[in-house]
Amino acid sequence: MNKNELAKKVVKKMMADDAFSQWLGIEVLDIKPGFAKLQMDIRQEMVNGFNVSHGGITFSLADSALAFASNSYGRVAVAMENNISFMKKVIPGDTLTAETQELSIGRRIGVYNISVTNHDNKQVALFRGTVFRTKEQHF
Repeated sequence: MNKNELAKKVVKKMMADDAFSQWLGIEVLDIKPGFAKLQMDIRQEMVNGFNVSHGGITFSLADSALAFASNSYGRVAVAMENNISFMKKVIPGDTLTAETQELSIGRRIGVYNISVTNHDNKQVALFRGTVFRTKEQHF
């Protein structure tokens, strides 16, 4: 199995077992080793008291992109530290896309930026995640 096939197989398995990403309605658009592009629609039940999407929704989309990208090499990777900067409000009806950029990948640590954009291709958030790469393999 080549690296691209492995990446897709890992993410397919992860997504099948990920009830929260399924509830969010995440669609996997593209997967390659170290790269994930995901999309989801913002629904009314995702808003907070200000009638904008709860920040945790955008964070969760980016966190799923981090998980899929960092695990796509076949080794189990778990988040160590994440942070997010919100730039624009997100409202019901928006379609968000999260796209990863692998900044560094080592034997034990990986660092990623995840840009989250809306359907107008405006950046709504920037997420940075650091993962610990375990010795465990997905397959």
